[in-house]
Amino acid sequence: MRTFADEIAAHGAAAPDRVALTTPTGDVTYGELAARVEAVAGLLRRAGAGPERVCAVAVERGPDAVVAMAAVVRAGAAFLTLDVEQPPARLTALVTSGGADLLLAADDALAARLDLPIPGRPVLLTDETTATATGTGTATARREPVAVTPDLLAYVSHTSGTTGEPSAVLIEHRGLDNYLRFVARDFGLGPDTVALQVAPLGYDASIRDTFAPLLAGGRVVLLPRGEVLRPESFGPAVRQYGVNTLLSVTPSFLSHLAGRPDAGELLDGVRLMVSSGESLRPYLTAGGRALVPGRLVNQYGPTECTMTSTRHTVPAAAPDTDNDVIGTPIDGVVVRLLDASLAPVADGEVGEVCIGGAGVARGYRARPGRTAERFVPDPLGPPGARLYRTGDLARRSPDGLHYLGRSDRQIKIRGYRVDPAEVEGALLTHDAVAGAVVTADTDAQGRVFLLAHVTGTLDTVTDPALRLHLARTLPPYLMPRRFVRLAELPTTRGGKTDRTALAQAGAGR
Repeated sequence: MRTFADEIAAHGAAAPDRVALTTPTGDVTYGELAARVEAVAGLLRRAGAGPERVCAVAVERGPDAVVAMAAVVRAGAAFLTLDVEQPPARLTALVTSGGADLLLAADDALAARLDLPIPGRPVLLTDETTATATGTGTATARREPVAVTPDLLAYVSHTSGTTGEPSAVLIEHRGLDNYLRFVARDFGLGPDTVALQVAPLGYDASIRDTFAPLLAGGRVVLLPRGEVLRPESFGPAVRQYGVNTLLSVTPSFLSHLAGRPDAGELLDGVRLMVSSGESLRPYLTAGGRALVPGRLVNQYGPTECTMTSTRHTVPAAAPDTDNDVIGTPIDGVVVRLLDASLAPVADGEVGEVCIGGAGVARGYRARPGRTAERFVPDPLGPPGARLYRTGDLARRSPDGLHYLGRSDRQIKIRGYRVDPAEVEGALLTHDAVAGAVVTADTDAQGRVFLLAHVTGTLDTVTDPALRLHLARTLPPYLMPRRFVRLAELPTTRGGKTDRTALAQAGAGR
């Protein structure tokens, strides 16, 4: 099968002078990008990269990260992309749970600073120049082509785990290829596409807003993340670089833009805006649809099903603000609403969202029990078909699925799926914390945030001290906004934590 890396190579051969990447320091053409990918793929193959091997990618945001991920796929291996700005302890947990046995790093200094538990010498992008000059990179790649099949591992992503540790999700090429080609086809991406890369590295949405445009022969604009996230620099960047496509924005980010007096000008020229990760209702209720001049698409899907499973184009006139409409399945995906016994529910009735088809992951690495619990046989499908039980609730109406929330404790924070148990586990490693329960709250703008309820000998422990403790192991999106100190955690008559009482305690402070 042809991967997105193969398509980049094909564009490099057919239109070598077309611009693939734009950065503040200059452009990278498809010919240059393809040559770099080939050289690094050769280095990886010489280091033993190949089918079913997981290569951790530790590279700063920018063209090098694009080269690195594409090169891993071109070498036949699977990538696990790291956000190198996260705490080293967190990155160690990710590469361990993800089974990474190769490391592709920007340079020796970064590899040494991260000190990841990956055996062998890392492959360094600084070796690429030597490989290109001597021909060893490209020659090796051409001499040893790797036949990628749909069932081979493509990449490893992570979700917040109920055990307090991140869970590694194994995505095969059939799911990734089906999804990227659907995005390019359904959204009409092509050589005239100019997409701004918004999602952070290490988050699977970054795969979409980087490689769907490149697969289609478009151009990706790569800017420092701080510049992308600040409205005062975001709008000028959209205009300066002629951005017309945004494939990975969260409703929280849209609401942030909408709160500015120049909100109507920030998206000038944008003809496609794709939002996912959270409920879009607060943004639409506040009248945000009128601020998007082009097509606005609400996407839904879990990491375990290759990023996106359904989509809904929000009408410009009279969008539905009473329901969270997530629409209809993408090509190659089946969505069933089932009851607790996995029997279908009638249209209009509430059921659990269960997803089948091309995007369903292989499962969780080294977690057979959790895999068996969440990935189940499809009772309505052909022999061997599987469903992923999302834990999300929805009902079906003529305009598609209406999302109704979670059936368990998982929540969404700025587009990330969070299990509070992971934050609770990190809090309990603090010597002064005896008990911890994390719940969700919503601010006046409809944004969800984490609230940590803690007990223990905390008289001399400040909130900044608790945040500093958490920052050693957790990324920013798992950081509670507030800490509520209690003498003891309230419980129900059955002895379980009384979350209703906790919510009231948090709201009263």
